[in-house]
Amino acid sequence: MSANHSPAGPQPTATYESAFLKACRREPVPHTPVWFMRQAGRSLPEYLKVREGIPMLESCMRPELVAEITLQPVRRHHVDAAIYFSDIVVPLKAIGVDLDIKPGVGPVVQNPVRSRADLAQLRDLTPEDVWYVTEAIGLLTAELGETPLIGFAGAPFTLASYLVEGGPSKNHEHTKALMYSDPQLWADLLDRLAEITSDFLKVQIEAGASAVQLFDSWVGALAPADYRRSVMPASSKVFDAVASYGVPRIHFGVGTGELLGLMGEAGADVVGVDWRVPLDEAARRVGPGKALQGNLDPAVLFASTEAVEAKTREVLDAAAGLEGHVFNLGHGVMPSMDPDALSRLVEYVHTQTAR
Repeated sequence: MSANHSPAGPQPTATYESAFLKACRREPVPHTPVWFMRQAGRSLPEYLKVREGIPMLESCMRPELVAEITLQPVRRHHVDAAIYFSDIVVPLKAIGVDLDIKPGVGPVVQNPVRSRADLAQLRDLTPEDVWYVTEAIGLLTAELGETPLIGFAGAPFTLASYLVEGGPSKNHEHTKALMYSDPQLWADLLDRLAEITSDFLKVQIEAGASAVQLFDSWVGALAPADYRRSVMPASSKVFDAVASYGVPRIHFGVGTGELLGLMGEAGADVVGVDWRVPLDEAARRVGPGKALQGNLDPAVLFASTEAVEAKTREVLDAAAGLEGHVFNLGHGVMPSMDPDALSRLVEYVHTQTAR
């Protein structure tokens, strides 16, 4: 469906009345729902055990392993939503881009995109390319029951930055140089990535994901004017492409305090907020009609239980007047975090917000 069609609206499912989906829809909730970015992963000993000796990208392509890893934090922490275990570069790998995830470094692209000829690497993504995603989500929804599954993808800007830089970057110099020097090539690159990302999210929703999150991890590197001109059209294209499914669409980036209003304007139903902006101020920047997600500083989890509870209380107080609030960290779970601290945090939020 095109963006001109009105959304068909979500169909009642086992997860429809969950606290997480109610919060995303800005409806009254029995308690503030909680989930954590990177909740499935290196902080859990059971994750390290099942991943032992298996490279990251390969682990994303084994349906039974993906299902097990995705379920681990739901079992352990009693979070209100699962997030599909994958990596933002999986769709790029699936269409044949020569890349690998190097331990301690991150995604590394063999042939960076620097010219128009390099766009040839980016063919259309088909459901057959990511058959393992469909299979894993089938396994997951059968196990999760009333607990929603969040699908996700990397946003066009962040994927473009990996492709243009050839890997992670602090300053995004090649990315910005291309964006400023050849705006047409840049627009064409982001448009291609928007198509691939849209198709990847559609696969996840059609397989049974109850919500989707678009991660724009690096977009905080941009000024608002550059975001509006050079990034927002592609992000909006992704949100429009999945609008007709009626599932909540979450948008998150790091260091995006100055971009929060624009990120909501791009088409998200829920705007993720990192820890740098209090939620009440974030609500002013985003404006009405959107739920917010966030935003405890992940580093707080290394403090005493009393300190964690005090800082969590600050987040909950700042969120008190919001139309909808999903509690999360302001970024992902760190590998060295104590899993028990996360479990205690979930219980604390549930207890403090029970209605």
